[in-house]
Amino acid sequence: MKRFSFLHHVSLLVIAGIFFFSSCVPQKKMLLLKDMEMATENKSVEYLNERSLDYKIQPGDNLYIRAFNIIDERNAGILNGSETRTGNMTSEASIYLNSFTVNKDGFIDYPLVGLVEVKNLTVEQTKERLEEALSQYVKETALIVKLSDFDLTILGEVHKPGKYKVYQSEISILEALAMAGNLSNFAKTESVKLVRRTDDGSEIVSLNVGEADILSSPYYYLKPNDIIYVEPLKIKQWGFSSFPYSTVLSIASLGITLFTLVYKLK
Repeated sequence: MKRFSFLHHVSLLVIAGIFFFSSCVPQKKMLLLKDMEMATENKSVEYLNERSLDYKIQPGDNLYIRAFNIIDERNAGILNGSETRTGNMTSEASIYLNSFTVNKDGFIDYPLVGLVEVKNLTVEQTKERLEEALSQYVKETALIVKLSDFDLTILGEVHKPGKYKVYQSEISILEALAMAGNLSNFAKTESVKLVRRTDDGSEIVSLNVGEADILSSPYYYLKPNDIIYVEPLKIKQWGFSSFPYSTVLSIASLGITLFTLVYKLK
């Protein structure tokens, strides 16, 4: 009877160990774009999302502005500033130094023209305003205007958290997560926090990147200086991202060994 009782306790210990170590992250928790409508042979699936490049320039932004004058290259040189502005544009420091910073009142100080208000204008509207102002001083001048500090900060359950520079006009949240090495196995896909700068401060939006509806979200495309924080699953405190078969087998083997040893001693 005692032997049966001991065997019963050992069995419970082994089973408990198996259940404890099998508490790994379910595969469903790690999937992206779940519940996506499946395309058929003659039909594609479309998730509507207005891809508007409507970012409004704000104080503190840096604009890369390059002038080209087909009549007199010296005019272009004046508009582009010192030789530093026309130098190497490969490093982050040179990009900053070769840019025009929007001051706290929303103006940039551009050669010949002087102060030009660009706050709450898109990049394209800024280009048009500068070209119109320049036309009073220099003829036949074309401008290239780009936002030079499209930065994203990605934190939490990604493989490579950090601050990233984006050298394109738009980027989606899925592309940003891929840039950070993708989500870890403990990422809470249904609660990815997006912190976005507003005129009055910041707003926080919770996004579910695990569902296909994210493709139609107005927050699917990111804006400069957005912060993405991927929350961890609660299971991370004591779970495993993959089933530890070797550990479970070791526990089971230890339990059997102990039972055999005690049985022989008795």
